[in-house]
Amino acid sequence: MSSTSAASSGRRDAAPGPAAPGPPPSRTALLRAADGVPIEAAYVPGPGPGAPAIVVAHGFTGALERPAIRRAAAVFAQRAGVVTFSFRGHGGSGGRSTVGDREVLDLAAAVAWARSLGHARVATVGFSMGGSVVLRHGALYRPEARGDERERGGREGRTGAYGNAAAGAGGDAAPGPVPYADAVVSVSSPARWYYRGTAPMRRLHWIVERRTGRAVSRLALKTRIHHRRWNPEPLSPTAAAPLIAPTPLLIVHGTRDTYFPVDHPHALAAAADPDTAELWLEEDFAHAENAAGGELLERIAAWTTEAVSGRSP
Repeated sequence: MSSTSAASSGRRDAAPGPAAPGPPPSRTALLRAADGVPIEAAYVPGPGPGAPAIVVAHGFTGALERPAIRRAAAVFAQRAGVVTFSFRGHGGSGGRSTVGDREVLDLAAAVAWARSLGHARVATVGFSMGGSVVLRHGALYRPEARGDERERGGREGRTGAYGNAAAGAGGDAAPGPVPYADAVVSVSSPARWYYRGTAPMRRLHWIVERRTGRAVSRLALKTRIHHRRWNPEPLSPTAAAPLIAPTPLLIVHGTRDTYFPVDHPHALAAAADPDTAELWLEEDFAHAENAAGGELLERIAAWTTEAVSGRSP
């Protein structure tokens, strides 16, 4: 699949309207990440037996019960079973957010649960922070290898801006099958860490790096952030992108994104394998799940279910 731009076709995504309630989950669970952190999750079975599953990874300050995630789950459930979950430090999950570092363990637990529910094919769709997490997960959790980031040499070993101090924060995979994805969709993801080139990202860094900011996040945004810095540094999204092949990869980004300008998706697409990756630049789309309207979500769902079936999307 060559890199393409949806913007060139003139397609526009309608602005999301009021979030309609999604279908009620058929079951809920409290999963355990590989490092023991409890992760709340919910499951909607989708159209029927044999359908693939889509695991949805929300953005920073999101959670499985947020309207935007419920809206996405409702659209995806028309084509697939859907697992939603809250990253650590968010919603009803335990622990504290490491802003994309150890969150890869939370996603792995959700993918493993989707497979345990009988889905032979599982795709991941991540937004913003979740978009960076699905890229790292796709690079590190492969069907032929353990989900152990240290074996990939994916860390640079220098102290970063966020997260936790445990060495090898990619974590050792639990014994048994590796919880890998059959297709990866990254929406509104950064291409590199520590980006401060926009006002929203400067505010985000203040929230994450300052004690006062973390207190504001805990009280106002209902998001608990770890006070320790990254050490060592996680694999960057751009470094992860080429390692995902031959798994199909879709990169989606809006031309009106106020967090990450379009050089971020272009960098990701340039790093990825051109035979297995696509880039959609969406006109009039802003940032992540809160801005994703029904038409865009439907196209993502169609691409994802075709990709995991082995057909060319």
